[in-house]
Amino acid sequence: MEQVTLKIDGMTGDYCAAVIRSALLESSGVSAVEIHFKEGNATVTFDPSKVSQSTLQEIVENQGYVVS
Repeated sequence: MEQVTLKIDGMTGDYCAAVIRSALLESSGVSAVEIHFKEGNATVTFDPSKVSQSTLQEIVENQGYVVS
């Protein structure tokens, strides 16, 4: 398992955090997601043999947020 912290622009509260967390957890290979909207980031624990970091970024961006 690997862990990555994604810098996410556009999160404003618990609803945003829930949307992003849910979308990431639906991906095969993601085992844990910690969202810190006040800091503007998400820490994702994932299996790199099942999902790539670029795919994780794409999942977040598909929810309407910007990964920088």
